[in-house]
Amino acid sequence: MRAGRIGSVRLPVPWDGVQPTRDGGYHWGGIDSAVAVAARGGVEVLPFLYGTPRWLARRPTTLPLSRRARGPWLAFVRAAVERYGPGGEFWAERTPGIVKYEPAIPRPKPIRVWQVWNEANFFYFAFPVSPSRYAKLLKLTHRQIKRADPRARVILSGLFGDPDEAGPRGMDAVDFVERIYRVRGIKSKFDGVALHPYAIRARDLMNMTEEMREVMLRHGDRRAGLYITEMGWGSEPNYNQVAFEQGIRGQVRQLRDSYRYLIGERRRLNLKGTYWFTWKDSEGFCSFCDSTGFFRKGERFRPKPAWHAFVRLTGGRPRP
Repeated sequence: MRAGRIGSVRLPVPWDGVQPTRDGGYHWGGIDSAVAVAARGGVEVLPFLYGTPRWLARRPTTLPLSRRARGPWLAFVRAAVERYGPGGEFWAERTPGIVKYEPAIPRPKPIRVWQVWNEANFFYFAFPVSPSRYAKLLKLTHRQIKRADPRARVILSGLFGDPDEAGPRGMDAVDFVERIYRVRGIKSKFDGVALHPYAIRARDLMNMTEEMREVMLRHGDRRAGLYITEMGWGSEPNYNQVAFEQGIRGQVRQLRDSYRYLIGERRRLNLKGTYWFTWKDSEGFCSFCDSTGFFRKGERFRPKPAWHAFVRLTGGRPRP
């Protein structure tokens, strides 16, 4: 990633994985490893916090707003910020001159930006879909993050651009954000809006991005940043089954066209970051996740043409 001039990696921090039982404490091991590898490579981490444990709800997609779940959620949020934020215990354990962990991290990369939940407008991650319920969660979480790190930035859940579902199962991203802005006092509770503009082609990504920025401007939120926290196309030629899979050449074409637009318009859009999904092909997560990677699945790094196209855009190198 560093060779390819990637400056930030988005990392899931699943509450149900970190705290699987009520009395078992927090299990940060997997998160620690990922944050450490990124920091040693000079890459920042953008975490998204999500997933209610089974000891609090039957489904991880239930937002932790009940009287029973609210306290444990806020404790988890604060623990995460205090561990990985500036001066956090994670960095103290791995910084030379304090507690000796090998290998050390000579230049810590404390986390300063936190994303609250994932795709809160889509039943796959939040059910029922509700802008008002998400706004309540955002207010509570923002307060807790700021208590732990007053200079931290908070961004909205990455929102699925145009889900096929409706009602309690899905809502277009622009409609979801429009309704969030109508909640009194909500603008002060986030510093950025995040979009997942999955699309058939780059032109559709451009339209979704422009529409989202228009909503932000219409509500007088010019200073808020816009983040594309997921985007991507698959390399399998299964267009008739999954529209996001466009074949090897199609993946390169859509990547190149979308990034040229985002790079060219980044200042006008106040674009703070873009994140390709995903680094390597992965099966079992979604219908097109098995082919959206820059690299093919497996322990070895077997790059696709999309990786070389991406590196040409960044000015990086395909190999360290």
